[in-house]
Amino acid sequence: MPPSPSTRPQAAAPLPRDRGDACPGALRLHPAADGGLARVRLPAGDLTTHQAAVLADAAELLGDGHLSLTSRGNAELRGLAEGCGDRLAGLLRAAGLLPSAAHERIRNILASPLAGLDRHTPSDVRRWARELDALLCASAWATTLSGRFLFVLDDGRGDVAALGGDVTLLAEAGPGDDGTGPAGGGALLRVGDDPAALRIAGPDAPRAALAAAGAFLAAAGASGSGAWRVRELPDAHALRARDVAEALRSAGIETAYVAAQEAAYGAEPPHPAPAPVRRTPTPPPPASSRAPAARGRSRSWRRWAG
Repeated sequence: MPPSPSTRPQAAAPLPRDRGDACPGALRLHPAADGGLARVRLPAGDLTTHQAAVLADAAELLGDGHLSLTSRGNAELRGLAEGCGDRLAGLLRAAGLLPSAAHERIRNILASPLAGLDRHTPSDVRRWARELDALLCASAWATTLSGRFLFVLDDGRGDVAALGGDVTLLAEAGPGDDGTGPAGGGALLRVGDDPAALRIAGPDAPRAALAAAGAFLAAAGASGSGAWRVRELPDAHALRARDVAEALRSAGIETAYVAAQEAAYGAEPPHPAPAPVRRTPTPPPPASSRAPAARGRSRSWRRWAG
């Protein structure tokens, strides 16, 4: 079974936040010693070959000719010239990489890299990521989330479940997820460090993740702490699975509370990691972003894009 969420050291106390986060985005460029830095969110790490080529174009035309991958699977361009923001935004928007200017920094969705690409794990995770991204971009209140707030979608193999998500969805296999019939299982939803979880139906997973984010914003507002992430909430306003259950019920989502021990050990162990999957030259659905290196020249991305 995938590990429980990472926990904050007992002696650590949340720091009060008295300002908005300065996380860079595609429109909010961060000044660095080598020029402007832009961070392009890639929910679930998905890129079409065309989008990968557009990022390479942007790096060559506007930046230092390199592209980097962050630990959350997003892309960074560096060495950007002053005043190039509008041109960069135009390139990204035309490629479908900037669906909402107001939401571009909060589309932080990390997913298991091989989700949906092999028969050993549930295939719903990439669909959940696309649906969650669309829900985020359609929600006006979601723009108040921090650029550091993180959604994690684990396909059951446990590769990203313990990476510190604020809201984590852990897929559970359904009767057809072994490749023998129609796929579609459920999910466990976790918040922050709470090892307990809520079991929800698979089709409800994206809405449930969004509702959990809304519950966090309510808790952060009530605490007056200005918290950017679930772990930063003071103890008196800590957000746990039981608290989120009420928000999900209000959204019409049925839940079942799963105690910590069952949430950590109650499911079947994950299948062995599958053999590497050869990338096909055309998406759809979009190929998972597997760039050649954490930082590389744009021509390497072009070779990868085919």
